[in-house]
Amino acid sequence: MSVAEPRRIVLFRHAKADWPQVTDHERPLAERGRTDAAVAGRRLAGTGVSFDLALCSTATRTRETWKLAVHELPHRPKTVYEERVYDASPGELITVLNETPDDARNVVLIGHNPGIQGLAEVLSGAAEGDARERMSRRGFPAAAFAVVSFEGSWKALEPGVATLLDYWAPSE
Repeated sequence: MSVAEPRRIVLFRHAKADWPQVTDHERPLAERGRTDAAVAGRRLAGTGVSFDLALCSTATRTRETWKLAVHELPHRPKTVYEERVYDASPGELITVLNETPDDARNVVLIGHNPGIQGLAEVLSGAAEGDARERMSRRGFPAAAFAVVSFEGSWKALEPGVATLLDYWAPSE
């Protein structure tokens, strides 16, 4: 694939988690989270983006979110469970994405706030339609996702180079 072809990244926050007496990393999804993860998967399928790679935090709630969402997609991408995505800052997430092989065109990153929302804001130097306004108004609730696009190699991904194409949250 040519690095001049647009790449898409879907920044996907895990669905609503429960609060049992376990470590934060081991928190499972709440009942509403399981429902919202499947709905988000259907919405991801509706974007028409065919993912080459999924980068998922190793936390229980992100793994459960992805497991439910991916069943709604027409194509199951290769999934890598990446410890560095858990509790990562936008800069740390960019570092992970910079390591993506250039043959991957479209990536979904399943992670946590505030890193996922911060990354959507930091990457998006431009936005289409009302996506930025909706994201600003709603924030980034559980199971929300943003779709950003940029041109170039993954190593060239940095703040401001992407366009925010779409934003969705369960209450939209």
